[in-house]
Amino acid sequence: MPETDFMEQSKISMPDHISERPDWDTYFLRISQLVAQRSTCLRRQVGAVIVRDNRLLATGYNGAPNNVAHCFQLPGGCLRESRKIPSGERQELCRGLHAEQNAILQAAAFGVSLKGGDCYCTHQPCITCAKMLINAGIKRVVFLGDYPDELSLEMLKEAKITLERLEIG
Repeated sequence: MPETDFMEQSKISMPDHISERPDWDTYFLRISQLVAQRSTCLRRQVGAVIVRDNRLLATGYNGAPNNVAHCFQLPGGCLRESRKIPSGERQELCRGLHAEQNAILQAAAFGVSLKGGDCYCTHQPCITCAKMLINAGIKRVVFLGDYPDELSLEMLKEAKITLERLEIG
């Protein structure tokens, strides 16, 4: 039997779930959204995942450091909220670490190099996270939502890190 006849006879129809399979960017952004659900921040839930060669290296979400009370556990709640500090300002007045920081720290704790990786995040990185991502060797940042920090965008571009804001369904 000629090879083309065999190929025609052995065709199997593609299941619907295969045709709906998300591309890599959508896949990792959805994972970052799931990671964000672990956040303990009272103001904004953020998740980050760092990957290389389409393999997950580290995850992080925003919240207080290990063995430190979360804002929701404190009598006064969120310090930033009580002082009416706008987003993107006075980051030092926060008990929490950002999602990108926690992902980088998780990788460090387990000896995982992030060099050459991509960071997928539910929100645009702030300036502090941008500097950390640059020094960690991240080559690309893909994010969903904005964050009021133009300097971070400028610095990431200066460092020649590819920035992509995407919308996913």
